[in-house]
Amino acid sequence: MRQRKHFLLRCMLSLFCFVAIMLASCGTDNTKGGTQKASADKQVFASALEGIRDIATLDPALVSDIASINPIDMIFTGLVQLDDKLNVKGQLAQSWSQGSDGVTWTFHLKPNLKFSDGTALTAKDVAYSLDRALQPSVKSGVASSYLLIKDADKLSSGKIPTIIGDSIQTPDADTVIITASTKGVYFLNALTYPTSFVVEKSLIEKYKEKWTEHLNEGGGAGPFVVQNYTPGSQIVFVANHNYYGPQPQLQKVIMAFYTTVDTSYKAYQAGQIDSTDIPAASYAEAKTRTNEFHRVPILALRYYAMNYLVKPFDNIHIRQAFALALNKDLIVHTVLKDLDLATNHIVPEGMPGYNANLTGPDGIKKTSGAATQARMLLKQGMQEEGWTSISQIPQITFTSNASSQATEDEITAVMQMWQNVLGITVRLRIVALNTLGEEISQTRNNANGLQLWRYTWFTDYPDAQDWLTLQFAKDSSQNTVNYGQNHNRDAVEQLLKQADVNRDQNARLQQYNQAEQQVVNDVAWLPIYQLESVSLLKPYVQGVVSNALGLTPPDDWSRIYISNH
Repeated sequence: MRQRKHFLLRCMLSLFCFVAIMLASCGTDNTKGGTQKASADKQVFASALEGIRDIATLDPALVSDIASINPIDMIFTGLVQLDDKLNVKGQLAQSWSQGSDGVTWTFHLKPNLKFSDGTALTAKDVAYSLDRALQPSVKSGVASSYLLIKDADKLSSGKIPTIIGDSIQTPDADTVIITASTKGVYFLNALTYPTSFVVEKSLIEKYKEKWTEHLNEGGGAGPFVVQNYTPGSQIVFVANHNYYGPQPQLQKVIMAFYTTVDTSYKAYQAGQIDSTDIPAASYAEAKTRTNEFHRVPILALRYYAMNYLVKPFDNIHIRQAFALALNKDLIVHTVLKDLDLATNHIVPEGMPGYNANLTGPDGIKKTSGAATQARMLLKQGMQEEGWTSISQIPQITFTSNASSQATEDEITAVMQMWQNVLGITVRLRIVALNTLGEEISQTRNNANGLQLWRYTWFTDYPDAQDWLTLQFAKDSSQNTVNYGQNHNRDAVEQLLKQADVNRDQNARLQQYNQAEQQVVNDVAWLPIYQLESVSLLKPYVQGVVSNALGLTPPDDWSRIYISNH
């Protein structure tokens, strides 16, 4: 399932500008005497959802694409969500605690919670929503991955009828007790994904599978409600007056669908919308709009992977040679026109636990490569393998999809660097993106699997566990590079296991930092660049705080407004 994130990434990038109503801190808070707030009838924000004709779903249990997450985050909410610093914060939950057994989580709800139609929201609604998302009849492709609840797998596979009364208990109207399937403290981060959001049972029972067509009648407890939804055109939201938090200052938010970024950019220039992504051809012009242009790294990493079980990449020094032969700065500047960020990191910038002091395999922070050292490492690796000439190195096949001209140009540049620095000719194999995802999954524990490939990871939730333990623990299904399978990496394994359950956040992040540095040294992944989002936002949209997920936390809506212009 997690490969889904990769397939949706390009769509996500084109839509990223809306998720936070733009990725930037902009304006000043009118409550502190800043820019004067416009009248109530002017508190309307018009935004573009780009690259789509329509959203896929408004059901939190089913959502797996960023375009649908946008409106769902406005209509619904859950026990916890992320704030604009990507920390877990209570929403429906007023407080929570983790039991001494590490798996029992007790949540106490805020008082007097209501759905948008005024109906009381209680612990039973939370239990119903979590259980419903896992019901096989709902056919969620994501619930079992984010709801890390004991016996969730049994429920989603139809082996048991419910987990209410067992893994989920409601001793009173204000208390929910969940037994997790893991002792990991990242349980809370996973619970911030929309699959956990609370839905109104009565609306679902009334309208069955068509219930999301009636969200103007209720259904959620988020800061906004649907005023009207015109499929293929737009969604209009108005403030939810039964919202438990501070009321939004915006009286109306319009999400308009645009099939291309070029179209939305023109609409922005014409004053029809207040935010837009930027087409590559217009990047230079957009940068001149200094009070509207915003750029932020996002939690997505383009990397190359080498199978530890396949020669020559079972040799650590040859892996390091391939890594240091690449001038990532040149790739980003020449091929990507400086739209992304060259990196040696696995845990990306903007993540809690980002290690600013991390170095590459050569012990240096720079990302421009080290050609001389790369050649020395290749020679050392060849000697260890008993090879006296380049011709003895097994043929290397680089598998990738080619979704754009930029991708093709990047691959060409990389292969040329390996040729120029190492004298190694790499054979290119182009496959469809879905095929690539399937073959990567089949490479797990497979000495006959892929040898070298290019891929992307976009965070499931902002916790270092999602970038490290999930990718490189020996027993993880995502460890498709087979890290640790043919070398002793017990120290890294131990650090990851300790960090996963460490309740001391500072100590936990230090353990992840140590593990990441070793993983980078071992070239478990070869990070190339972190993706960034570039966008325009009208300067009269005030009060937005940037973050690397591009999210707008529910509490932030009370600080976002339109100033006089």
